[in-house]
Amino acid sequence: MSDIIITLVPLHQEDREQFILDNQEAFHYGALEEFGRRDEHFEEDGEIISRETIEQSIDSGKAYRIMLGNIKAGGVVIRTDGDRGDLELLFVSPQIHSKGVGYGAWREIERLHPEVRVWETVTPYFETRNIHFYVNKCGFHIVEFYNAHHPDPHKPDAEEDPSGGDGLFRFEKVMKG
Repeated sequence: MSDIIITLVPLHQEDREQFILDNQEAFHYGALEEFGRRDEHFEEDGEIISRETIEQSIDSGKAYRIMLGNIKAGGVVIRTDGDRGDLELLFVSPQIHSKGVGYGAWREIERLHPEVRVWETVTPYFETRNIHFYVNKCGFHIVEFYNAHHPDPHKPDAEEDPSGGDGLFRFEKVMKG
């Protein structure tokens, strides 16, 4: 599907609840169903990512719906500050995984924010699909591994670590030009 057209539409308040539920569904699917149960890292009862984590991301960043035509295909939350950007959340509906939607969304983020020279994101060590996506598809590099022996200095509260304290990879992408 190299001809797919992805757009990012700012999240509307009336879509906020569905955005949260769709995000939880996508994370749940990726961690528990797609490759079989691979982990027990729940932020809240039965959820890989908590409502609170998603709401904090939305409230502190810019949230967008990923649109594939008129279909809500997922969502993304980013924060930018000058020439630095953080990819807080990116999720694609499980029904349309592996069709280029996530990569199309990432390319659209880059297009919308040419001022950003360095992008950063994190993902739990066990999320091999995410690691593949960020490194092999989007051009990020793993630059740090947060774990019990090397905690994230920006998030001292271990409860914020979706890996359950077992480790997060920090990725950076330095833009060319």
